Amino acid sequence: MTQDITYIIDSLETLVNTPSPSGFTHKAIEFVEKEAVSFGYSCEKTEKGGLIITVPGKSGDTMGLSAHIDTLGAMVRSINPSGTLNLVPIGGYMMESIEGTYCKIHTRNGKTYTGTVSTTMPSVHTYDEAKTLNRIPKNMIVTIDECVKTKEDVLKLGIQSGDFISLNPYFVHTESGFIKSRHIDDKASVAVLMAVLRKLSTNHITPKNTLKFVISNYEEIGHGSSYLPADIKEFLAVDMGAIGDDLNGDEYTVSICALDSSGPYDYEMTNRLIKIAQDKKLDYAIDIFPHYGSDVSAALSGGNNIKGALIGQGVHASHGIERTHEKGLQATFSLIMGYIE
Repeated sequence: MTQDITYIIDSLETLVNTPSPSGFTHKAIEFVEKEAVSFGYSCEKTEKGGLIITVPGKSGDTMGLSAHIDTLGAMVRSINPSGTLNLVPIGGYMMESIEGTYCKIHTRNGKTYTGTVSTTMPSVHTYDEAKTLNRIPKNMIVTIDECVKTKEDVLKLGIQSGDFISLNPYFVHTESGFIKSRHIDDKASVAVLMAVLRKLSTNHITPKNTLKFVISNYEEIGHGSSYLPADIKEFLAVDMGAIGDDLNGDEYTVSICALDSSGPYDYEMTNRLIKIAQDKKLDYAIDIFPHYGSDVSAALSGGNNIKGALIGQGVHASHGIERTHEKGLQATFSLIMGYIE
């Protein structure tokens, strides 16, 4: 592996193990901010908790690059008389994808407890309908790893409605170069942008244009980069490339998205990214993502006067236990460096 990929994977492991469902991202933001400052770059927080990192350029023009640090998760909806928790999902995912997952409950007073997500009928030895029960939020519960038998027992722990629930990532990096984990969407892209910052700093590269790296924290619920600094003229979202039937991308390529659920991306900017990928002989794919939105989508919906494009490493089984590969991360990193140059 190159030093860049080693740094990306090490950073990704730290990030996925730092809980940050939408609305609870402060610790992950602090990690990125600390790294950016160590590279010599200034940071500012948005009012809703996102991070903007500025890399001064040679010209007065400003380009924005984004990745989102927020992930899927849940929140305590209510406490059952038996001491289990009802949940409400944060972000869009299938309930089947979290069944049996270990989790953490983050209380408002700063305590953290562990637990397990299951259905209300978690065993075929006990429930006739265990296999056929509809996997929907009202049929899902969290069992806390504490000796609780009543609602009152749970309240005494400090757990209450409105507490955040984060999902264990189960991070694995295989010898064959695969990375398997929850939250590769989009912490892989955050790690890639951190590697770009590191590269610019250690190689003393001053880019042609001023760069603003926007680390958004509400993308999974639709309004991640709805606000952008007014000086950003064009905006590149680095997210994940979807993989599936009739799509061209895979885990070894960087996907360039031409259109998603919010409509077509900027024609000239997308063409430029394709040309860069071709000139650098990168493994890339052009694709359409009809069930997908990005930070660019949010920025345009928020009224920002920008042109935007979307790229990202291919990610298998998105919004579940996801998988990508070192080659996809490398291709994405290389395309971003070409874009900056």
